[in-house]
Order: sequence, then C-alpha cells, then structure tokens
Amino acid sequence: MATVTAVSAQREHTMSKPNRDCIRLRNGLGVDGDAHLGRTVQHLSRVARDPTQPNLRQVHLIHAELHDDLRERGFDLAAGQLGENVTTRGLDLLALPVGTLLRLGPTAVVEVTGLRNPCRQLEGISPGLMAAVLRQDPDGRVVRLAGVMAVVRAGGKVRPGDLIAAELPAGEHCELRPV
Repeated sequence: MATVTAVSAQREHTMSKPNRDCIRLRNGLGVDGDAHLGRTVQHLSRVARDPTQPNLRQVHLIHAELHDDLRERGFDLAAGQLGENVTTRGLDLLALPVGTLLRLGPTAVVEVTGLRNPCRQLEGISPGLMAAVLRQDPDGRVVRLAGVMAVVRAGGKVRPGDLIAAELPAGEHCELRPV
C-alpha cells in the first residue's frame, strides 16, 4: 500500500523544505505557501530563460526508499531536505509513465509530468550527493533518481499517512524524461 510519509513546503527559493503537518494543493498552481506555486515556471533558472513557460514542476515527489538508500550510503538526510513537497513510500515513482494520476489522500490529484533533474545545489547539502542521485543503466544512459514532478489536477489537503492511488494513463505509455 502506497502512502505519504511527509509533506513539505517553503516560501523562499531554498533547496530544503521544512516538514509540515499538512500542505494544501491548489488546482493548476501547486502547493500553497511554496516558492514553486504558479501556472508558469517558478524555478529561477527557468524564469530567467522564459518566464511564460507552463509550470510542469508544481509538485515534487520523492520516494522514501531513496532516502533509505542514501542513508545506507552514508548521507544523513531527512524528508524535505532534497526539496520535495511530498515524500512517498511503497510506490515506484520512477517507473510511472508521463500522465499518471496520483490521488493523494481523499481529494488531491496530481499528474506526473516527468523526472526531476537534480541540480548542483545538492552538493551544498552533502558533498557527493549529486552523483549519488545519478546512475547509469547498462546502456550507459543517465538514470535520475531524485523523484518526479507533477501538476495539480484537483486540489486538497495532503498529510503524512494519507494513502496514494495511482491511475496509469490510457493508451501507449511515455517514459519519464526530465522536465
């Protein structure tokens, strides 16, 4: 059974986000009280390039299993520290196709748009962390492990302990790519 293990938000553009008892997702906008809330891009480097781009990164989700793996490799990390809004357990986020709908708790729904492309700010948390969330597959392609991005399709409150239900898109599935 997939669950939400932590929720986080931060008004300022910082890497880590403090945990909250509850976050509110707003349809088409993102997380109330988070720096990335908006219909158009809010990530500072993307705003500098083209502030009119749609915001495909309204909600950042990371699987708690990544935190577990990183702790085993010597990184002392807590939920929210990698910048995620929602930390999950029991759902292989990285295997989901584009367009998957995730029902978070009783009313909130997000649509997966793609992979989070890890940035160099991770090195400020711990040296070597950037490399630790990147791997290579047997064909030499880069595998990004730092979670997925989503847009809000139905608003609502999300809390630790909420159940997560995944609904795969109809038709042919598209593999996740960085957004």
